[in-house]
Amino acid sequence: MQPNHPGQPRIAGLARLMTTAAIIAIAAPAAAQDTAGGGTFLGRLILGAGQQKVAIDTPQAVTAVEQDDIDREQPATIGQMFRNVPGVQTAGSDRPLGTAFNIRGIGTTEQTASEARIIVNVDGVPKFYEQYRLGSFFTDPELYRRVEVLRGPGSAVLYGSGATGGTVNFETKDAADFIPEGKTGAVRLKFGYDSNGNGKMASAILAMRPAEGAEFLAALGYRTSDEYKDGAGTVLSGTESSSPAALIKGTFRLGETQTLRLSLQRFESDNDNASLAQTGGGNVIAESFGIVQRDVSDTTISAEWQATTDLAWLNPKVQLAWSDTSVTQRNARSSAGVPQLCLPSPSNLNVFCDVDYAYRTAMLKVENTATMQGAGWENFLTVGVQATNQKRIADSAGPLGFHPEGTDRKIGVYAQSELVIGERLTLIPGARIDFATRTPGANVPRADQVKDEASALTFAALYKITDGFSVFGSVARTERLPTLDELYSWSTTKAPALSLEKEKATNFELGFAWSRQGLLSADDSLQLKATVFRNTIDNLITTTPAQSRVFHQNIARAQFEGAEVEAGYETERFFGRLAYSYVMGKDRDFGYTIATTPAESLALTLGGRIPDRGVEYGWRGNFADGITTASRSTATGAITQTHYAGYGTHDLFVAWKPKSGALDGFDVQLAVENVFDREFRNNLSSDNGRGRTVKLSVAKALTW
Repeated sequence: MQPNHPGQPRIAGLARLMTTAAIIAIAAPAAAQDTAGGGTFLGRLILGAGQQKVAIDTPQAVTAVEQDDIDREQPATIGQMFRNVPGVQTAGSDRPLGTAFNIRGIGTTEQTASEARIIVNVDGVPKFYEQYRLGSFFTDPELYRRVEVLRGPGSAVLYGSGATGGTVNFETKDAADFIPEGKTGAVRLKFGYDSNGNGKMASAILAMRPAEGAEFLAALGYRTSDEYKDGAGTVLSGTESSSPAALIKGTFRLGETQTLRLSLQRFESDNDNASLAQTGGGNVIAESFGIVQRDVSDTTISAEWQATTDLAWLNPKVQLAWSDTSVTQRNARSSAGVPQLCLPSPSNLNVFCDVDYAYRTAMLKVENTATMQGAGWENFLTVGVQATNQKRIADSAGPLGFHPEGTDRKIGVYAQSELVIGERLTLIPGARIDFATRTPGANVPRADQVKDEASALTFAALYKITDGFSVFGSVARTERLPTLDELYSWSTTKAPALSLEKEKATNFELGFAWSRQGLLSADDSLQLKATVFRNTIDNLITTTPAQSRVFHQNIARAQFEGAEVEAGYETERFFGRLAYSYVMGKDRDFGYTIATTPAESLALTLGGRIPDRGVEYGWRGNFADGITTASRSTATGAITQTHYAGYGTHDLFVAWKPKSGALDGFDVQLAVENVFDREFRNNLSSDNGRGRTVKLSVAKALTW
C-alpha cells in the first residue's frame, strides 16, 4: 500500500476497523439467531453456484445485483451497475463501447486476451469479444433484471476452465417480473434523463400471459447521449452514443414438469463520428487515433428446455444458443477529417482499414442434476456436457496480423457434487475438462491446427457452527488455453506462437459469514461475509518484444491476494451497506505491483425509508486509496511506475414508489452523483471519471 498524499481519504484504517469490530461482535456466536433468507443482499438467492441457496450460505465470494439495485443506479453503462460489489469493477473507460471487466485484479482492455480469464454469460450464453482499442461486452443495462458475480475460479467447473478471475452471469427481464399473480398482462413505460452529456433514455415493455403456463415479454429501448464532462469540466472527446436495444422472450410450461424458454436479444450502436479508441486515454489519445464510422451489433438467441421428473436422478436441462457480436468500421480519419492510412502489407496502421470484425458462437449444453439422500445426508450431483463453436472474423481491406481469423471448437465435460451432511456441513467437489481444437483462418501464414485440453478441479466447504455463524474455504486449480489471438497473431517478422503453454492458476480462499436478527431492535437484521484469497498464476501469456520471433510467449508469473468484506443492515425504516475490497497483485519475478491491480476501495451506503409513502432515500460514498502500479518492458526490461491519487465521491438518491391511489404503478428515481464535482480517476480507467451528474427516471406500469 502506497502512502497517501495530503488530502487523500484514508480508507484502509476505517475498513479494517469495521472488520475487526465485526469479528469481535461474533466472539459469542451462540447468541446469533437464524436469519434464513434475510432482508439484506446477503439473503438473496444465488442461482449460478450450484444448488440454489442464499448468498450468505454459499462457500464462495458471490454477489447478486437485483432489479431494485439497477433501478436505483440508473446506469447509463454496464460498469455503473457494479459500484457496490466488492472485488469487481469495469476497466478501460466509461465510454459507450469501452467496457471490460476486472475481478480481483484480473482483467483489462489493453492486455493480451485478458477478458478470456473472466467468463461472461447472458441467460447462460457465453459472450466474448476482443478487438484493439475496444471493449469486450456491448449491451444496455435496461435489458436486465439481475446480475450474479462469482469472484475467483471456484465457478470454473460449471462455466469453463478459463475462469481464472471469475464469472459474471446476466439475466434478462421476464414477463413474470411485471405481471402480478391473478393478472394476465402488463405494460411499462420508462423515461430517463442524465444531465452530464444530455443523456436520454426511453423504454417500453409489454408482458402477456394469454393462457395458463404461457408468458411473453417484448421490450424496446433507446438511449442517446452527447459527450460528457469530467469533474474539471473537460469534455471527453468521442463519448457520444446512440443505441437501440430489444428483447423478446417467451416461457411455456408444458404440463407440471417441463418448461421451455425462448429468447432473442439485440443491441445496436451506430455512430458516424465515433472515437476509434473507445478504451480511453483522454482527449489526447482519442484525437491521435481519430474518428471512424462504426456500427456495432450484438445478438443473443437461446432456446432452453428443462424438466423435473418423478425420478430423483433425472432432472435434465438442454440449451441451444447462438451469439453474434459484429463490428463494422469504415472511413477512418483524423479528428480534422483527413483520411487515415491503410496499407496493402501487414502493419499496425491497418487498424484504420475498412473492416468487418465478428465473433460468432454456437453452443449446445446438456446438463442433469441427480438427487440422492440417506440418513442425515443429501447429495446433488450435476453432470454436463458443453460444446461451443466460435468463429473469429476479420474481413479487412488490409492484412491484420494482430487480429487473426480462425475457429475455436471446445467440448467441455464436467461434474460437481454438493453434499450436505447433517444440515451443518456442505462439501462441494468438482472437476471439468475442456477439449479444444483451434484452426487458423486461410489468411494466417505459417500456422497449423492446435489441439489441447484444459482442466479445472475445485473443492469448497462450508460449516455452520451456529445457525448464524459459519466458516468456509475453497481451493481451485484451473487451466486456461490460449485464445485464437494469442496463437495466431503474426507479422512479417513474427510467426504465430503455436507452442504456447496453458496458463495455470491455483486459488485458495477462507472466510466467515455471520448474521443476526434483533440486534438493535426487534425487526432489524445484520449480515456480514468476509473472504481472504490468494490466486497464483503461472505461464502468464504476454506480448513479446519487437526482436522476438513469435508474437506471444509464456514469460510472466503473477500472484493476486487480498480481502473482501460485504455487510448489510436492514430495518423497516433504515438500511446500510458496506462493500470493501483490498487486492495486491504482484509480479512474482520482479516484485512490482501489476498494472491491473485495483486500488483499495470502500463503498458505503446509508439510507432510510418512509414505508407508508413508498419513499426511499440515502447517501453513498465511494472511496479509493492511492496506489502505485508498474509495468515492465519486455524489450528493455525497464520498469515504469505510475502513481494514482486516492479520491472520494459522494452520491445522493431518492426513490418514490406509491403503492395506492391514482399514482399506484409509478416509479420515480432521482440521484445526484459526484455531488461535489470531484475531479478523479480510477487507476483501472484510462479516462477521468464523470463530473457532477443529475439523473432522473420516471416509469409507469399498468396491469390487467
